[in-house]
Amino acid sequence: MLLVKQLKALSEETRLRLFHLLLHYELSVNEIVTVLEMVQPRISRHLKILVDSGFLCPRRDGGFVYYSGVKSKNNSLFVKLVTGSLGDESVCKKDMDRAEAIIRERKNRTKRFFESVAETWEERKHEVLGGLDLNRIIAERIPTGCVVADLGCGTGSLAEVLCEKASYVIGVDSSAGMLQQAAARIKGVEGVNIRLGELEYLPLKDGEVHCAVMNMVLHHVSEPAKVLAEAYRVLKPAGLFLVADFDKHKNITVRDKIGGAWFGFSRQELNKWLSDAGFSEIGVETFPVNYGLMVNLFSSIKNNNHNKT
Repeated sequence: MLLVKQLKALSEETRLRLFHLLLHYELSVNEIVTVLEMVQPRISRHLKILVDSGFLCPRRDGGFVYYSGVKSKNNSLFVKLVTGSLGDESVCKKDMDRAEAIIRERKNRTKRFFESVAETWEERKHEVLGGLDLNRIIAERIPTGCVVADLGCGTGSLAEVLCEKASYVIGVDSSAGMLQQAAARIKGVEGVNIRLGELEYLPLKDGEVHCAVMNMVLHHVSEPAKVLAEAYRVLKPAGLFLVADFDKHKNITVRDKIGGAWFGFSRQELNKWLSDAGFSEIGVETFPVNYGLMVNLFSSIKNNNHNKT
């Protein structure tokens, strides 16, 4: 009986802490060990029980396994009970603080990487993408005369092309080094505004843009779901969202060359995240690039009737 299995799974304090923690963050086994300050065998045993009971979902990315809490009809009452009851517990507050510090360090590593490669970024990207002109492909798919947000604009190469068709382009990036390259590239170009900001907390108002694009950016983000939710927020009703990124792969050479927190995304994975964020009418185009990799371009529309839980 599923209910008995679920009740047994949550009848132990460590597993309650794990479920509460992983409902808020996706973490690797080593990160979970750091947060709970327990040995790995003990953590792994509890993780397996929670996975077998349907409370956690494991995800393998490269050589690491990440765990996140499952929210479904079968465990919705448990999710409500755990989040409502444990949020004020001191031990759980400490868990959350340590997890937040880990996520913060992930973001800082990404910033340091981009600061170090800003001047050579276009060459690195070209080596991987080869002759695929994603900038032009994305620009061809946005509506003429729209206001568009280039999320993770980097050196501004996409923003420069977008402004040929859009009425106004807002580029956002968290790397000051990248934005220096972007400012030099678009100097004198009208209708482009570059802003320093985090993709999880975009410096844009609700419903500010008709279209948002992310070109080979999402695999650098520690918490993609938060970024997709922000993209949803800043889009106008029925706004267009375009996301280009690697299909799932295991190529360490590519990761070392252009960085990233993820080894790409499967179609099913990204489709689900987009749907969960509130996007519909999702279509996908696929393009081959160097190193035997594939790039998927997802097109989706903001669903104004979406109810976020």
